[in-house]
Amino acid sequence: MKKLIYLAVLAALIFGAVEQNGSLVPGIAMESSNDGNIQLENAFLNRQSDIQVQGEGRVTRLLPDDLNGSRHQRFILQINDKQTLLIAHNIDLAPKIHDLNEGDTVAFYGEYEWNSKGGVLHWTHHDPRGGHIAGWLKHQGQTYQ
Repeated sequence: MKKLIYLAVLAALIFGAVEQNGSLVPGIAMESSNDGNIQLENAFLNRQSDIQVQGEGRVTRLLPDDLNGSRHQRFILQINDKQTLLIAHNIDLAPKIHDLNEGDTVAFYGEYEWNSKGGVLHWTHHDPRGGHIAGWLKHQGQTYQ
């Protein structure tokens, strides 16, 4: 009976730590995609740029690849009812998402740049020079970086 009580107390402590911090690792909170989308919404409202954001959205439009200079795969994500986000994914430094379709969900981590249409996300890849935080895209269980 004492073991059951100890296990119940331990479970309650673990649950409380995760609930309060979002993680079992002290000082490292795990950000949900919803929290990232809230950060993105705030960046748009406050006209912020050059910030790292994480979140996810639904593909609403596939655009032609930008082939001028560094090549970029481009598509639009619906982040919430009011905001879209242009993804500019450098396909000279990271693999292209070949099986991407409208309606698909894509998670992202990269650098946000404000514009009046909702913003642009870039740096969704590693930095070969190592001077910038590595970003990524996730689609159907595969990570592209």
